[in-house]
Amino acid sequence: MAFIILILLVSLESQPSGISNRSPPPPVTEDRLVRRINLKNVQGANPHTIRDINRQIVLNYVRELQPISRATIARETALQRSTISQIVDGLTDEGLVEEIGEGKSTGGRRPTLLRLRTIGTIAIGVNITPTLTTVATSNLAGLVVQQKAFPTDPNPDHTLAHIIEIVRKFAGESSIEGVGISVPGLVDPATGNLIFVPYFRWRDLPIGEIISRAAGLPVTIDNDANAVALAELWFGRPEVRDARDFIFVLVADGVGTGIIFDGQVYRGIRGAAGEFGHMIVGSNAPVLCSCGNDDCWEAFASERAASARYHKLSGGRIAPNFSTLIDRALRGEREARISLTETAGYLGTGISNLIVGFSPEAVIVGGAITRAWPLIKKSLTEKIERSIRRGLPSARILRSTLNGDPTLMGALSLVLARKFAG
Repeated sequence: MAFIILILLVSLESQPSGISNRSPPPPVTEDRLVRRINLKNVQGANPHTIRDINRQIVLNYVRELQPISRATIARETALQRSTISQIVDGLTDEGLVEEIGEGKSTGGRRPTLLRLRTIGTIAIGVNITPTLTTVATSNLAGLVVQQKAFPTDPNPDHTLAHIIEIVRKFAGESSIEGVGISVPGLVDPATGNLIFVPYFRWRDLPIGEIISRAAGLPVTIDNDANAVALAELWFGRPEVRDARDFIFVLVADGVGTGIIFDGQVYRGIRGAAGEFGHMIVGSNAPVLCSCGNDDCWEAFASERAASARYHKLSGGRIAPNFSTLIDRALRGEREARISLTETAGYLGTGISNLIVGFSPEAVIVGGAITRAWPLIKKSLTEKIERSIRRGLPSARILRSTLNGDPTLMGALSLVLARKFAG
């Protein structure tokens, strides 16, 4: 996907004297996407293409509206009943869809209802964080079936060896179709290579190839924020899932963003898009950013920043982990509450810049900090509301709608989303 930004500087004082400053009447506009065809990567439609598109449409109707009948799908899609039946038969043979009985009659025969077949595991997700690595399996609906975790070793060989051991065990017990890997750093999804993880200084590691060869399975790798954004797009609640353009902000040891444009992740060249955690928002932050600077958004708005504020405000007290800091804030401890609300204010500063620049439908905030949403929401949204120019649209600010560990769900979604994507 090509992404171009044009910056136009206009000076009203330089206008010729004969040109009026009055606004012209609004033109008649047509709200239709205009997209240039990429002739380097184009394929004409053929009967197989049309069949595949119809197949994905039917599968997604079942996923979104289950239980649903063939007749309802035909009516909603305007496809012939015979076409629907043929597609459903194929999806049933593939083990993706199953019949679950009859629905209510509306005057004729009682319809047979369909739903996703969620028996058995098909995906493995690997979520690598600076402290913990989690490997899990899930069914087609994204429900975790098995899960194992271990402390992340700064030595990549040790961490990868442990991942491969667990992946092989899980793959030997189920019909796994692929492995998704979520990493807190720069990756190239096209090659499966890890470019740089700042927390360990891992550089230029062909993680995808190493695990794929060892496990005999296809591997997809992506940045953690991109992966969670993908999970929200496909498996989040309707208030998020129905948005075509949104930005996911992941707050953890660092701050990352996943950008969804027109229902797909925007990754940029070599997967480097979305590194807004390194956007400059101030100076003399409470901690250094993972890149070593003290002026990055991450240095002001991450979990580490909140913990540093708490340490200073409490006269040297330490919360053993960020979850404990949240617990203390929720119990009413003043220093803990101030630490979180100040961090939320800086989080709002960065989000307001994203809204002004991208004008998304929504911004979703994820990470452990959302457990304190009632405490931080006001501080978060005040900055955003002040920065949006009058008359311009703002964006809905939502907390993540994913259940469980969002970054683990992101890793699983790297495999699962391919089953439903058109």
